[in-house]
Amino acid sequence: MSNKPTPRPRTIRCAIYTRKSTEEGLDQQYNSLDAQRDAGESFIRSQVNEGWEIVHDRYDDGGFSGGNIERPALKRLMEDIEAGRIDCVIVYKVDRLGRSLLDFARVMETFDKYSVSFVSVTQHFNTTHSMGRLTLNILLSFAQFEREIIYFSRHSLSICHAAGLFQTF
Repeated sequence: MSNKPTPRPRTIRCAIYTRKSTEEGLDQQYNSLDAQRDAGESFIRSQVNEGWEIVHDRYDDGGFSGGNIERPALKRLMEDIEAGRIDCVIVYKVDRLGRSLLDFARVMETFDKYSVSFVSVTQHFNTTHSMGRLTLNILLSFAQFEREIIYFSRHSLSICHAAGLFQTF
């Protein structure tokens, strides 16, 4: 029997991203953003044996729609990812990151480019494992399909318009 200490797992720096579409209730002492952050912190603490650590910078977008990615905290998060300061992004629910499948796919492409994992605490979506990566790839395949359908539809409409098949009233 060996008395060698168990090697410490690689540190995984985890950022928590929170979002609420409206400013309603954000002035309360404990609000939706706080609840989302607490859930994320609890999840990270449950993974401490895997080397997970909380990044203490806050990435909170209160009062911003998930319909686009033009949000200040999300921009800072992406900048920190590109700077190599984050290994994993934790959200309460997938739709906190965004409600547009196309925007979500773009964000995931950046995560993949910088080897950043993604975890949704309440929906058991975790790209640190193979099943989560499979689920993500299926989701991104649908996003690619949607992009191609949109392109085809726009292209077809422009051809019809150029051919004079549509009249403007």
